[in-house]
Amino acid sequence: MNLDSDLLRTFVAISDAGGFTAAADVVGRTQSAVSMQMKRLEESIGAPLFLRSGRTFTLTHTGEILLSKSRRVLAMLDETAAAVTGEALDGGVRVGIPDEYGSPFLPRILARFADLHPLARVTVTCAASQSLHDQVMRGSLDLAVEIGDMDQGDGELLGNEPTVWATSSRHLVHERDPLPLALFDAACWWHDRAIEVLERSGRAYRVAYTSAGIAGVAAAINAGLAVGVLGRETLPVGVRVLSPAEGFAELPPSRIILRRRNGAVSPTIESMAEALRQAFLGGATDKTVRSG
Repeated sequence: MNLDSDLLRTFVAISDAGGFTAAADVVGRTQSAVSMQMKRLEESIGAPLFLRSGRTFTLTHTGEILLSKSRRVLAMLDETAAAVTGEALDGGVRVGIPDEYGSPFLPRILARFADLHPLARVTVTCAASQSLHDQVMRGSLDLAVEIGDMDQGDGELLGNEPTVWATSSRHLVHERDPLPLALFDAACWWHDRAIEVLERSGRAYRVAYTSAGIAGVAAAINAGLAVGVLGRETLPVGVRVLSPAEGFAELPPSRIILRRRNGAVSPTIESMAEALRQAFLGGATDKTVRSG
C-alpha cells in the first residue's frame, strides 16, 4: 500500500473543517476534486472512510484510525522538510493549557516546538478548562487541552487521568463532620461529581472554599482547611490521596481532550498539535472522539 500524503492532507482537512466544501477552500481545490481524492484514498485503503447521511458525515472505524495516524505522519513530514531545507515554520499558533498542567507539561511542549520551529509565534493561555473550551469555540484559540468527563463537540482523546480525593498530609480535616470542601467553581465538572459522590454515600459536607483555578483549591487543601478533588498526576507537595477505606468513594477519571478551532488547519498548528500529543502520550494517540 502506497499512501499519498496529499490525499492524507485533504482527508485531515475534511475532518478539521467539518466537511468537503469547507475542506476544498482549505486545500485550494474544488469540491469535486476533493471528492475524487477521497475516492482514491478509499480505494488505496480498501475500506470506506466516511458514513454519509445527507450533507453530513461521520468517520468509520477505519476512518478514525487513519485520522489519528495521518496527523502524526503529516506532522513528521513537515518537521522533516523543515529540518532538511532549513526552512522553519514562521506562522502563529494560539494554544491553551489547563492551569494544573502548565508547570509539568508546558516546558517540554514549548521546547520541542521551538527546536523545530524557532521562527513560529506561539501564544499560550493557561486557564480553567471551561474557559479554554469557550475560547476555542469563539475562535480566540487554535488549540486547547481540556479536562472533562463528557464530549462538548469534536475532540481528540489524549488519555485519561485518575481523579482523586485529596487532603493535607499533615492534618485530619477529612475526619470533620460536616466535611469542609475546597472545589473549583461550578463550571468545572469536578464540582458536581464530588457533591454527587458525597450525597450518594450520605456524607454531610459544606462547600468552604471555591476557586476558578487550581492555586486557590490546592492552597486550601494544603493548609488543612478542606478536602478537595484533584488529578492524581498533578497533586502538589504536602497533599495525599484519600482512599475508600477512609470513607471516600472512587471518582470517575478525567478525560484529557485536545480541541481545535473550527477550520484551524496549518502546518504550524499541526506541528503544535503533535507536540501536545507527544507531551501527554508520547505520540501514542490512537483515538479521536466525536460528538453526535
